[in-house]
Amino acid sequence: MNGDPLSSDPLVSVVVPVLDEARIMPALLDHLASLPGSFEVLVADGGSSDETVALARSHPLGPRVVEAGPGRANQLNRAAAVAAGELILFLHADTRLPAGAYASLANAWRAGGVVGGNFALRFGAGGFGDGDDLFARILGAVRALERRTGIYYGDSAIFARREAFEALHGFRPLPIMDDYDFARRLERLGRTICLPGPAVTSDRRWRSLGVVRTVALWNVIRALYLLGVDPARLARLYGPVR
Repeated sequence: MNGDPLSSDPLVSVVVPVLDEARIMPALLDHLASLPGSFEVLVADGGSSDETVALARSHPLGPRVVEAGPGRANQLNRAAAVAAGELILFLHADTRLPAGAYASLANAWRAGGVVGGNFALRFGAGGFGDGDDLFARILGAVRALERRTGIYYGDSAIFARREAFEALHGFRPLPIMDDYDFARRLERLGRTICLPGPAVTSDRRWRSLGVVRTVALWNVIRALYLLGVDPARLARLYGPVR
């Protein structure tokens, strides 16, 4: 669709990078199939050795499977290159969109000067629960404070107008912080918006660290990245909690 953005409903391309996600693939695609609105779904596989690709291809939703090879930035860029939507949304496999995601995205599309943005984020207690325990609430509060200063990451479902994504030449091939880097460049490109949502992301990978160590790790890695530390070294620091 390429009509007047003030009078038309955009097609939203949802790009999901995956690697060995067979365990959650059916539930993820069930979730996306349940959302009202004009969506297309692209599953960007990074070389899975399990049944991820087969499950995606056999799902009734009929997502387009892009076998992109390794590297999350490569996966995202390859899928975005063949996406048809006016808006492209990059969704982590362990993040769930709110029921009203399309209406919010369409309103952002119609808003003059908005180049992209993300969703307010809630951490699901032990998975995709209500996020009503102290651990999940604290992580959500930290991310909300960060968003006020223009800091956000891929787990909050970053989206961009197609022309904005192309102007930025997509994601840079970084082993870590590719989402943060893209968000920073998007912020410099034009006006962004944080949609109310919230999107819900799993907090399971952080629970073993606890609140203090989790928040400290986020801040240390971001600070080291901004100081110019090699992202490959940062990936080794971040890796054990994934």
